[in-house]
Amino acid sequence: MSGTDPVCTETAPSAAHGGPVSIALARVARMHRIAAGRRLKDLGLYPGQEMMLMRLWDCGPVRQSVLIQSLGLDASTVTKMLQRMEHCGLVLRRPDPADRRAVLVEATDEGRSLRAGVEGVWSDLEQASLSGLSPEDRAELSRLLGLVADNLREEAGEAGECPAPAGGC
Repeated sequence: MSGTDPVCTETAPSAAHGGPVSIALARVARMHRIAAGRRLKDLGLYPGQEMMLMRLWDCGPVRQSVLIQSLGLDASTVTKMLQRMEHCGLVLRRPDPADRRAVLVEATDEGRSLRAGVEGVWSDLEQASLSGLSPEDRAELSRLLGLVADNLREEAGEAGECPAPAGGC
């Protein structure tokens, strides 16, 4: 590096100085995803796949369109994720008997067998993430992050909870 090259040692880019909480949230989200990814790898999962499985474990068979909406992801992203998970034997997609144009998605026995492992990953990640925080601090952090999420949901124009599908979650 020459003597005229800038040194990038600040924790936040200069353009983000007006948003210290936003940059902190972005950093925390990134680090959380990396830490989750390392733990999920042992289960053969990629980050995000466990969230899809959690929805399917709670909902049972659900229309793919409802799953997309409940995850808040782009349809093409969910479709690609489902293709990969179906190829690995974790989910099954089939036509909805009530509307053959719609697709139902459900966890397979193999997908359901990952539940204890995913629960362990999330418990371990929770402990690692909140190490050093008192129970009161943990509760306050959860409360504050909930408020931030509500603010962002309103900003994004999202209704919040996904509508209940027919015969599903």
